[in-house]
Formats: sequence, C-alpha cells, structure tokens
Amino acid sequence: MNITIVAVGKLKEKFWKQALDEYLKRLQPYAKVQVKEIADVDPARAGGVEQARNAEGRAVLAAIPSRSHVILLAIEGRERSSVEFSQRLDDLALHGKSDVTFVIGGSDGSSPEVYERADELLSFGRITLPHNLARVVLVEQVYRAFKISRGEPYHK
Repeated sequence: MNITIVAVGKLKEKFWKQALDEYLKRLQPYAKVQVKEIADVDPARAGGVEQARNAEGRAVLAAIPSRSHVILLAIEGRERSSVEFSQRLDDLALHGKSDVTFVIGGSDGSSPEVYERADELLSFGRITLPHNLARVVLVEQVYRAFKISRGEPYHK
C-alpha cells in the first residue's frame, strides 16, 4: 500500500519528529509512506482566516496524488476503533485502492474544496488535538492497523 500524509504545518519540536520517525521506520516493512508538509498560512498576512484556510487548501489539493483515496481528519468524521481502522484499510486495499492519502488540515481547519475532495472523513474523537500530536497519532494508528491486519503482536 502507498500512503501519503499531507499535513499543514511543520513539526518543529525535536520530540515530535523523533516520534514520527520511529513510527515511519516501523511502517517500512508494511507500506510505502510519504509525508508532505504544507506551509501554514498566517491569517494576518492572508487577509483573514478564510483566505488563509483557502490558500492552505489549494496547497493541500496540489499535494494529493491524483488517483488516491482521500481520508480527511475532521472532528465531525467517523470514529473507528483501531480494529475497525485496520479493517477499513484492508477493505480499501481489497477493492483496489492501494493509494491512500490522509489529510491533516491547518489550525483553522480545512477549506471547503478539501472537504469536497475527501472520499471520507475520519475522527479521533470529539477532542481537539494539536496538529503535531494528531500526525503522530495517525502514523501510530496506521502502524497498529498493519500489525492487527497481519495478526502480529504490537511492539510497545
């Protein structure tokens, strides 16, 4: 499976990068994973929140591979357990969708155009997560999904 993660904002703190790198390393035997970071846009410089969100959205859309199945992380999305998430990835692969892109929008959310491009919405619950943490949680859950799918023990 080819997985692309398109995320608005850069991981600045060393500990976020280390956590992300650890799970990306663990994922290597299971999938080709690529992370594309999109520069966040300052609303004060863009003329407001909506303009900043739209500018980020254009960059997000440009980063999505053309034939990819897009899963947008959104608080109003569908919540799945780790097992259900694993089954969903298996189901996508079974139906020929081996290119999957996860999108993590900016701090002010995603543009309407990104929502329109999304094939489905995924939520990690009704809580608000910092985008850096959401990225690490996403990659950890993708790794966990592959371990579940293969019936392998999860290394803590």
